Amino acid sequence: MAKERRGTVAELPLLPLRGQVVFPELIVPLQVGREKSLKALNTAIAGDRRMVLAMQKETTADNPGPDEIYAIGTLVEIKQVVKVPDGTMKVVFRGLSRCRILRYTAEEPHFQVEVEELPEVEERTTEVEALMRAVVSQFEDWVKRSKKAPPEALATLVTIDRPGRLADTIAANMPGLRVEDKQAVLEAVSVAERLTRVSELLAREIELLDIESRIQSRVRKQMERTQKEYYLREQLKAIQKELGERDDRATEAEEFRKKIEALGLPPEIHEKAMREVDRLEKMPPMAAEAVVVRNYLEWITSLPWNVETEDQMDLDRAQAILDEDHYGLEKVKERILEYLAILKLKGKVRGPILCLVGPPGVGKTSLARSVARALGRKFVRISLGGVRDEAEIRGHRRTYVGALPGRIIQGMRNAGSKNPVFLLDEIDKMSSDFRGDPAAALLEVLDPEQNHAFSDHYIEVPFDLSNVMFITTANVVWNIPRPLLDRMEVIHISGYTEDEKVEIARRHLLPKQRQEHGLQPHHIEVSENALRRIIREYTREAGVRNLERKLAELCRKVARRIVQGREERVRITAQNLHTFLGAPRYRWGQAEEKDQVGVATGLVYTEVGGDVMPIEVTVMKGKGNLLLTGKLGEVMRESAHAGFSYIRSRVRELGLDEEFHTKVDVHIHVPEGAVPKEGPSAGITMATAVVSALTGRPVRHDVAMTGEITLRGRVLPIGGVKEKVLAAHRARISTVILPKENEKDLEEVPPQVRRRLNFVFVDHMDQVLEVALLEKPQEPELAALPPPVPTPEPQMPQEHGGLPT
Repeated sequence: MAKERRGTVAELPLLPLRGQVVFPELIVPLQVGREKSLKALNTAIAGDRRMVLAMQKETTADNPGPDEIYAIGTLVEIKQVVKVPDGTMKVVFRGLSRCRILRYTAEEPHFQVEVEELPEVEERTTEVEALMRAVVSQFEDWVKRSKKAPPEALATLVTIDRPGRLADTIAANMPGLRVEDKQAVLEAVSVAERLTRVSELLAREIELLDIESRIQSRVRKQMERTQKEYYLREQLKAIQKELGERDDRATEAEEFRKKIEALGLPPEIHEKAMREVDRLEKMPPMAAEAVVVRNYLEWITSLPWNVETEDQMDLDRAQAILDEDHYGLEKVKERILEYLAILKLKGKVRGPILCLVGPPGVGKTSLARSVARALGRKFVRISLGGVRDEAEIRGHRRTYVGALPGRIIQGMRNAGSKNPVFLLDEIDKMSSDFRGDPAAALLEVLDPEQNHAFSDHYIEVPFDLSNVMFITTANVVWNIPRPLLDRMEVIHISGYTEDEKVEIARRHLLPKQRQEHGLQPHHIEVSENALRRIIREYTREAGVRNLERKLAELCRKVARRIVQGREERVRITAQNLHTFLGAPRYRWGQAEEKDQVGVATGLVYTEVGGDVMPIEVTVMKGKGNLLLTGKLGEVMRESAHAGFSYIRSRVRELGLDEEFHTKVDVHIHVPEGAVPKEGPSAGITMATAVVSALTGRPVRHDVAMTGEITLRGRVLPIGGVKEKVLAAHRARISTVILPKENEKDLEEVPPQVRRRLNFVFVDHMDQVLEVALLEKPQEPELAALPPPVPTPEPQMPQEHGGLPT
């Protein structure tokens, strides 16, 4: 039962509206179906048949709260109610006036609100009269243009002389208005403000109608032109068919269109390709530009836009393939299996970008091929050695004669799938010149955040490389630009130990060479000792490339013997190996044969793995000069000076003359003078050799060392520990001196190598000298000489005035 308060305040039931605004003094039919709304309606019917209609802010909300309902609504009277069989009610409301919701007095079983009636204040000023005329004129124009409003609406406006009702009637009769705009008109209590808003809305709607009309006109003209072209083309086809002629251009264009439709390209790429087909169709067949467009379309239609190979998810099978193809290399195999495991769990994952860094011949390139086989993917390889032109990566623009896409797009076409294993070989061998930097172009290719839309200069549309598994190879990392290196996951592959080389030769290299030379397994047998002797005395490398060449040489000589009928089966042992390969090339055993003064053995890390490097020092009379030869780099020279300064600061402890540096010159030489040498890790080796030369104490020939020296004699950590230790093991060194902080790096060294070497960890130069130097040998005493025998004086002949008788 409605309860009146203070005349203009009343407590009434509320019915929230979805997507509809009811204006005062208008008759509106509505269908009410929500349970809460039906209860509010029944309460109003039981009372004085008045209630409040207010629009809810979110039309999708089934049960809006007070905060989701506009505060300005319409006070209405229920004129007619009809129950529908489906449980809803059709109700006819008549708007009475605007009202403002002051507060919600109840939310259940329906909304009950206290509202304040907002009576209409008539304003008949000059401004209002002008607004009324303008609004009526605009509405007439809108009715003529839109054809959406009923004709009687315009006739109704002529009879309305109240400005407020005029604005409400126009807003209610414009079906294209958004409900938010109608709500804004309802909330405009001032008549002048309401007319202004309606005028602005009419102006906007008229402008939209103009734009819509222009668009329709343009579309109509385009349709007419298209229909005309289609009609003429069909006529031309019919004429050619009657004449028995065939339009090659149309046929070619139609084939390209079918291919493009079958590819399922993204919209922007599809649109560009179709534009090129239209251009091709309009060109003379022999035009130069037609050849360019035809080549472009052939590239577009031959790329694997949506073709993928299915990954093999069986981890055990993948591991078996990797183990079958390569012995060792556990880190890389583990990374590939981890990628497969994540792919199996997640279903889709970005392809990793791996950089395999290691010396030549350790199997980096063949490992990438094995990874593709394990994953069940296509394999593509491009070599970047010597590439110096950015266009090699990104391609040339089509304006150039003979332009082609870059090697990346070419590789994707050769692969025939969008998720191959893509090998970028020798990435550290690239260079740059005036034509650009290819390493900078690779930044986009190898960046997971960018390569989903790789842009080639020739293709000119983005190509997705995010599913590609990129593997790069390099011998060293310092030649790779830092931004490029930062985008890759670096995995270091060290050189092989002797035992690993024997297994690789037995399992892979020897069977491969037998097959390539047409030999059966019973034709040639190589003993394990023979393999070890080849490794020790005929090759010196971190990988197995030269070992394979020596095995190929063995197979060639055995094949000749068998073909000539001299032997049916050849067994090669360590004893008869020299008859096949000749004299050994390398001396296996100690790096130096005996302890020497001024000669110390250092350990170095090069592009071909670790190696031993003797450093020679000699002392001669002079003025204190320090001579350095052997093509040493700046860092290595500074390291030698630091070691020499340390020795001068320790003359008393070393038993040297405090003024020795003013009396002698010291010459440090590193053999193989044609090979550039760089790095600080030879610091303690050079200092040890100098101390040995100055004191006369010999250096142990079975000791090798590596480490950086400071002016205070501290020994700092270095890199490449595993490779250097393997080199020491190959050279039959028994004791290796390493910096104390590198002790943790020994975990990467194979256990069988660690067991055969004695490691001494030092943090000061004094400890190095204590281990590496022997005592000065005693000079042998001179034996007592017999007394001198007196020599008889010669007798002068007597003169007789003639010759002596």
